Amino acid sequence: MTDPIADYLTRLRNAIKAGHRVVDIPSSKLKKEITKILFEQGYILNYKFIQEEGEPSGTIKIALKYDSVDKVNAIKCLKRVSRPGLRQYAGYKDMPRVLNGLGIAIVSTSKGVMTNKQAKAEKVGGEVLCYVY
Repeated sequence: MTDPIADYLTRLRNAIKAGHRVVDIPSSKLKKEITKILFEQGYILNYKFIQEEGEPSGTIKIALKYDSVDKVNAIKCLKRVSRPGLRQYAGYKDMPRVLNGLGIAIVSTSKGVMTNKQAKAEKVGGEVLCYVY
């Protein structure tokens, strides 16, 4: 697999379109950090990191968040920005605004993985991984 982040986002997208409540995704440190950010920002209901014997990386079990009235998911769009063939970097002064400030961009910086708002507040730039809204 050449792009594990794109695979992570595609698994989430497919689970949302199929109407699943829970999705299992192979784990890595970067995927764990992205999952934590999605939980903190309120895009997913809950998550659990499962480490089994014999498995080197483990899995992430994500509970998707749906509106109780009209059954609409909290995540409208997951878009991969920086790809292995075309990296996208942004300094803290020109950090992207997603959906005029209503969405988030997940950025990999030298101080860890964070949202575009946190990166701008800490005055660090980095690689823009994806947009979520």
